[in-house]
Amino acid sequence: MRQYVIDGNFTAQHMKMNKPELDVALSDGKGYMVSEGPYQNHLQQSLDSKERSTCGNHRAINAANINKSNPRSTGISATACAQHGCFVLHSVVDFQKGRDYSICSALGCGSERITKALVVYDVGCQWNVNFWSRVKNSPSLLLPPALEIVPAVGKFQLAAHKLSCFPRYSLNFVKGAGHLDGEILETLWAPFNKISPTARSMTQAHRQELVGLGEGFSPRRTSNKCLEEMNQAYEQLTAVLDPGKVSGWELDALRAEADRGEALDIYLLKGDKAPTFHEVQLQLMKNPMTPFRSGGSVAWLAEGISIEDSQDQLRSELQQLPNPMSTSQEVKISMKRQRLSARIEKFHSNGQAFFKGLEINGAFSPQDDPEYCGKEEEGEEEEDREVWGEDDGYWEVPGDEVEELASELMSTWMPSSIRSDKLTELGLVDLLKEERELRIGQANDCLDQLRTDLGNKAMLYQQNFQTANSTREGTRTKKEIQKVVARINKHVRGYQRARQAILRLDPNGDMAEKYQEILPDYLAVSKEVTEENRFGQGTSKLAWFRMMEGEQSQLSLQGGGLMEECKCMLLPYVLLTVVWSL
Repeated sequence: MRQYVIDGNFTAQHMKMNKPELDVALSDGKGYMVSEGPYQNHLQQSLDSKERSTCGNHRAINAANINKSNPRSTGISATACAQHGCFVLHSVVDFQKGRDYSICSALGCGSERITKALVVYDVGCQWNVNFWSRVKNSPSLLLPPALEIVPAVGKFQLAAHKLSCFPRYSLNFVKGAGHLDGEILETLWAPFNKISPTARSMTQAHRQELVGLGEGFSPRRTSNKCLEEMNQAYEQLTAVLDPGKVSGWELDALRAEADRGEALDIYLLKGDKAPTFHEVQLQLMKNPMTPFRSGGSVAWLAEGISIEDSQDQLRSELQQLPNPMSTSQEVKISMKRQRLSARIEKFHSNGQAFFKGLEINGAFSPQDDPEYCGKEEEGEEEEDREVWGEDDGYWEVPGDEVEELASELMSTWMPSSIRSDKLTELGLVDLLKEERELRIGQANDCLDQLRTDLGNKAMLYQQNFQTANSTREGTRTKKEIQKVVARINKHVRGYQRARQAILRLDPNGDMAEKYQEILPDYLAVSKEVTEENRFGQGTSKLAWFRMMEGEQSQLSLQGGGLMEECKCMLLPYVLLTVVWSL
């Protein structure tokens, strides 16, 4: 199988000539550039139809569709050997709907006995869609009979494509491709760009000869060391896996290579999305009613969790306000406290129907870790310690003091406020399970939002803060980072409330291993983003919540997780080893 790579150079532009009839060609079509006459006939016969990308806003497609009146051509397009980097003779064309002409010229150069060709192109996913129809409708586009073309995308450009393009056009999954990056033309354009500005205003014939001289031959060599490293990694990976699964994966890889297209989607890492709070709530509401399950319990529990979030929001607002507050600020806070207090009172009143006569008292407990609550004023820490006490259990306040508590400090009386064994004795097992499932959805939402905001924080440091050109710009970036940090702390507090409730509802389960504690070190800016060239990245470890998704952690090898990832890592070895035996 021959391997070609096609790419365009937008620097090699050419201006229009005032008197093109005076141009005399001495070596037309005898070098790397195509003959001018047949190529101009092809341009006239080609249909002027703009392609609409279904993948992304790629520059190659936009440049091919753009209309410019002054330049004669917006660049050149060339085809080269994907392995060695040598340009194919008679395949360099001006960038005017000439990519198909370049590819067809390269495929027809000394390929009478070639039945299969690999074509690597930055937008191969779009170029391949209507390629055969364009060849059929154009008499100037000729291909060898019975030639099979395998389209692919270079590894550097593949990251800008949509996810489905990865398995279908990645060079890792093409049988016989070996270790190709598909970007060898980029290394050849660099020295060529030194002479392309000189040829911008030349005549067509002079430019044609100069381009032919500038297209150098830069051979690349492969090494058997790649085969040794690949076999070593293959043996290490298969040694810890089930041989039956490995055999099945190898058959899947060969079947996908034969069918291609959507069959290559087996290389995508499949993982179930962790259920969100609203998804869990909807599923619980759809569950059939039982004699031990009261109607409206799911909505009641969801309202309790919502009240806790509102309390957390009010506490955060109070920390941002000055001390003492202004009159207008006190009025707004008083109104919010009244509305929140009314919600809590109504919530407790509705809860009497679910707790079967169990008395709801005024117990309350600290719900948030001070580490994630912002800075406290002097004296507040000692005052809070006197209120909360030193115990690790639940706090009870005399009845005449309950009414004086601020609404943001009052606790919502939920099943997680009672021991799980006590709930079982009272026959409230269904209520216990419902809150546990809702709390799991709440924890999943907090972790998902936490991962997103941690990424935003790292990108602000890298793209804005580290590259700030003025104090003003740096100050603005710091304020943006502070807003992101406030959201991160909010997610952590919400996760901690959900985790504490889960552990109280299921103390003997494996939830403590799945939903672990979030340490402050986990919230630091990722150095892999801010210091992408630092040493020691290979031994860096991610926080546990970055490797957790779906029903099971990715660290689990049973059923999903890393087992699915091992499959996606092992399948390419079946194809990569073939090229070395050819």
